[in-house]
Amino acid sequence: MLKTSGSACSYVYAKHIKLNYLVLDIENKLDSMFYSKIASSLLKITYMEKISAIFAGQGSQYAGMGRKLISYKPGKETFQIASDVLKMDIEFLCCNGTDEELSRTEVTQPAILTCSIAAYRIIKSDEFSNSQIVGQPKFSATAGLSVGEYSALVASGSLNFADAIQIVQERGRLMSEAAKINPGVMVAVIGLDAEIVKSICESASSVGVVQPANYNSPAQIVISGEKQAVEKAIELAKSAGAKRCIPLDVSGAFHSPLMRIAESGLRKVLNMFSFSTPDIPFIANVTGDYVKNPKEIVEMLALQLSSSIQWEAVMRKMLDEGISTFIEFGPGKVLSGLIRRMSKDVKVYSSDELL
Repeated sequence: MLKTSGSACSYVYAKHIKLNYLVLDIENKLDSMFYSKIASSLLKITYMEKISAIFAGQGSQYAGMGRKLISYKPGKETFQIASDVLKMDIEFLCCNGTDEELSRTEVTQPAILTCSIAAYRIIKSDEFSNSQIVGQPKFSATAGLSVGEYSALVASGSLNFADAIQIVQERGRLMSEAAKINPGVMVAVIGLDAEIVKSICESASSVGVVQPANYNSPAQIVISGEKQAVEKAIELAKSAGAKRCIPLDVSGAFHSPLMRIAESGLRKVLNMFSFSTPDIPFIANVTGDYVKNPKEIVEMLALQLSSSIQWEAVMRKMLDEGISTFIEFGPGKVLSGLIRRMSKDVKVYSSDELL
């Protein structure tokens, strides 16, 4: 078995992220089944379309997620670079690692980044062939969910892959340490719109820290903060008509002010590396808008740890810009399900299905 140095806290953090993805996946399952049946007959990417590359976040990992990728030269080379940089056999982990090994935050984040970039490089290469894609896709925009932002920045040419691998490994460590210092909880609120949830959190803030952490879709928002404040928010949400309030298996209040200590540490790490202006327009999680200045990109990545993830706004921005085709890179297809729920008129693919 691959040996890792992950702490119990990092393992629980990864379990929280995995559960968050499962909540998303349950809601998307019926839509995904429907679209998978019609995909082969109706969907084909052409040069005339505006295409977006979106990248999966932590929680999308699964055992064996790298097996298909290493059969392609660009995939094999990507795994080798990651393994050399981290002095860890990422290829073995992604192909043969157990769920427990994959769930240790300090290896999960670089593992998902590696799989995402391997898939991206394969689909952009001459080795790739699929009847649903005519030639190599040219992307008009890119974004990633949480840690997926680093994959998006590598794909855009803003960040070197080897540097990104080092950053996300340290990011995972910092988040786990912050969770020990400032404990908290997270809950997925189902069935209320964003403004109502935001108002509820503002009211509950009278007893402690709580805020929306992830705006995943119009009717699914995760809140994060101190236990007493989150419990107050749950009471208010149920009174307001929430369908469900699902506690997440979490070791800390991620994407909330309780992560500011991690934000500070990550900002120092980010400033040790070089970023450039993206070649592919990049949309940030924190603002839901385009960011191209390298200094602003660094600040957005740091702020993300303690700020709400505006994923719905990111997708709305792309739709408003005329993006008609989305390719999700990385393990799983949760993001594909979310965009299908927002628009029935777009074409959506995942690298897991295309490779």
